[in-house]
Amino acid sequence: MPSVIPTASGYRRLFALPGTRAFTAGNLLARLPMGMFSVSAVVMIAGSRGSYALAGAVTATGLAATALAGPWIARLVDRHGQARVAVPATLASVLGSLALLLCVRYGAPDWTLFAAYAGTAATPNIGGLSRARWAHLLRADPGALHTANSFEQAADELCFMLGPVLAAFLTGTFFPEAGTLVGAVLLLAGMLLFTAQRATEPPPRARSQAPSPLRSPGIPPLLACFLATGAVFGSMEVVTIAYADARGHRTAAGAVLALQAAGSCVAGLVYGARERARVRFSWCLAAMAVLMTLPWLAAATRSLPVLAGALLVAGMATAPTMVTAMTLVQRRTPADRLNEGMSLVVTTLLTGIACGSATGGWAAEHLSPTLGYAVPVSAAALAGGLARLTRAGGGRP
Repeated sequence: MPSVIPTASGYRRLFALPGTRAFTAGNLLARLPMGMFSVSAVVMIAGSRGSYALAGAVTATGLAATALAGPWIARLVDRHGQARVAVPATLASVLGSLALLLCVRYGAPDWTLFAAYAGTAATPNIGGLSRARWAHLLRADPGALHTANSFEQAADELCFMLGPVLAAFLTGTFFPEAGTLVGAVLLLAGMLLFTAQRATEPPPRARSQAPSPLRSPGIPPLLACFLATGAVFGSMEVVTIAYADARGHRTAAGAVLALQAAGSCVAGLVYGARERARVRFSWCLAAMAVLMTLPWLAAATRSLPVLAGALLVAGMATAPTMVTAMTLVQRRTPADRLNEGMSLVVTTLLTGIACGSATGGWAAEHLSPTLGYAVPVSAAALAGGLARLTRAGGGRP
């Protein structure tokens, strides 16, 4: 497999390599449920038990469990290969989702919801698996790798744009558990298709002699920023669902959240079209902190369309921030521990999402959904402050 793509222009260059379209199709199919599961769980649990605080706590527990299991699974992927590890891990995750569905459906005690959702922690870092393939294929072409990373971030946002809409449609049109059920089926089918593409899979590596990514220069400060950034995402999701429900438009919550992802998706594609980005990570975080104030201001108008527009604009800071950060991680992580390094990033992000989800759910229920938007604003400001106080914000991809 060649390591440098043929001469072409823009994103078409990425898919000139044999096999890239096939693994991307499978990865997108498996990644779509990532935008469905938490929304489906929140709607399903809050509708059944009448508590957004419980729903937020359950999803936070699942994300925290994923944060603990993620690096271990990624280490196995680096050592034994994607196909041998990702398929059984995905099967375990699907069983956890189905267990949660059954517990909600049949009124099991609250503690069983936490236990079942924790079972989804086995979900592999699907985006990381795809980014590792691009890093392997484009290791001799940094400019193309920047474009690939931007595409992957746009794909993340596309899935988080379509996922909540699909989840809200399924839970509102059919039955509350429909979103979780369909998501589990898509996850398994997509992973089987993705791992079947063996020609583009990075070769497994023997036990690495390189130090842990946690000890790589510049990685710990980046992880601190990711923790706060994750809190932005987690709190924004739960607070927006609660806000839409308070306005009597629960089924519209998915569409409103999709607009935030849409803004990020467009920004990511535009950002990736540049041959080489020259933007500091700290500048991206500062822009995010400023733009996250818009949903809070819009929520005060009590208008869902105004909030939707604010989320669209606010989302435009997300993709450039994530692309810049992931490129820095790839540069600072030993090559034979790349999956582990990216998994640590996702783990930290999920931990932040878990904290933000629980905090946002508490604020929406005990204060008000409008005041709940102060949580993502505060988290974004914290991420920007951490970047300026550490070496995380100084690097350029």
